Amino acid sequence: MSLNFSTLVFLVLIVQLLNLSFLRVFCSSLSSNELKEIPSNFLRFGKQKEFFDWMVGIRRKLHENPELGYQEFKTSELIRAELDKLGVPYKHPVAVTGVVGFIGTGQPPFVALRADMDALPMQELVEWEHKSKIPGQMHACGHDAHVAMLLGAAKILQAYRKDLKGTVVLVFQPAEEGGAGAKQIVGAGALENVSAIFGIHVAPQLPIGEVAARAGPLMAGSGFFEAEISGKGGHAAIPHHSIDPILAASNVIVSLQHLVSREADPLESQVVTIGKFQGGAAFNVIPDSVTISGTFRAFSKESLMQLKQRIEEVITGQASVQRCKAIVNFFTEEKPFYSPTINHKGLHEHFQNVAGDMLGIDKVKEMAPWMGAEDFSFYQEVIPGYFFFLGMQNDKQKQLDALHSPYFEINEDALPYGAALHASLAARYILEHQVKVVLPEGIYHDHDEL
Repeated sequence: MSLNFSTLVFLVLIVQLLNLSFLRVFCSSLSSNELKEIPSNFLRFGKQKEFFDWMVGIRRKLHENPELGYQEFKTSELIRAELDKLGVPYKHPVAVTGVVGFIGTGQPPFVALRADMDALPMQELVEWEHKSKIPGQMHACGHDAHVAMLLGAAKILQAYRKDLKGTVVLVFQPAEEGGAGAKQIVGAGALENVSAIFGIHVAPQLPIGEVAARAGPLMAGSGFFEAEISGKGGHAAIPHHSIDPILAASNVIVSLQHLVSREADPLESQVVTIGKFQGGAAFNVIPDSVTISGTFRAFSKESLMQLKQRIEEVITGQASVQRCKAIVNFFTEEKPFYSPTINHKGLHEHFQNVAGDMLGIDKVKEMAPWMGAEDFSFYQEVIPGYFFFLGMQNDKQKQLDALHSPYFEINEDALPYGAALHASLAARYILEHQVKVVLPEGIYHDHDEL
């Protein structure tokens, strides 16, 4: 039997592909019991005194030097210095101040872990040795702890990197607090080839050693708006000679509440809140204009867009009724709308298994949806993602204040739990999603440098 040239070439290629010297075959030698022991082993690692003190030291340095969104230059410098010490390669800058590190083979599966870095524009009122040194800026949402825990996870994973038959991507993200840093991270291509991402947030009301999350909608989508309502100023004693923007703004605020009470489905949670009302400087003068601003929330993109449309219509319409004019700004460039945070159902099962093996399944709580918003949702729009809350409250200590309070504090005993959970979620994901056969070098060029 004779073979033509093309057939011969095809057969030669098949033989080469079957040659194991051109293949990498990955398989896990761990038993199911050994897999289940990974989280508890990592937690013991994280609780070692030297390791714990190292994380605490990082967190306190960050707390003393809080930086606002896209200004996290010293924070980024500290992160890069610690990654250098650990021998973890990284890319920088990503999304202005962001850092993206890599641990593992540089080959699939790729799984990402995220920590936000930015602080809030508020004055810390907690008097302690490591109080914020920057006037008017404070880590009041726990992002200093998030960074410390992700660096802790990096240290754990780097110690076990020879066992990682895949790649963990460490995402240190800027500007979560209204700046949509996650959107910039996605736009920079940092999640290319990544098949899943996990995020963590400290929860002051949840007991230490517990976690809480849910499959499906976890947090609401959100948008911001500001409206300037203009009339005609004048003396308060002769209002008929004026066009009163304060009266118009008051009617606007009342009418906006009807969007939820009379236009939204009662079974679908929505919020419209006015948080700022500025107008006038004297008790006996009607001002020329008033500025109001607020936020709106919903658990679906459709509802969010409907609220946006109706907010503008109500503000301009009610202002017109009072003979005023209104200009509405939704800040879509400066503060893009956040989509709802919706946890992937498959990753929910993975999270429950890993957290249950570490903490006990009774410590893994199902939480109700919350109207807060998170830019983690930008990751979930492009790949499966899972976001969860980590308990910090110790019943033997004082009750911790809420997030965004000037009295907010971190229970640093929670740091090992966060670091170990991060590391365990990634390690177990890689072990449970092994690539059985990987084609020769050159297929995944983006991470060849690893």
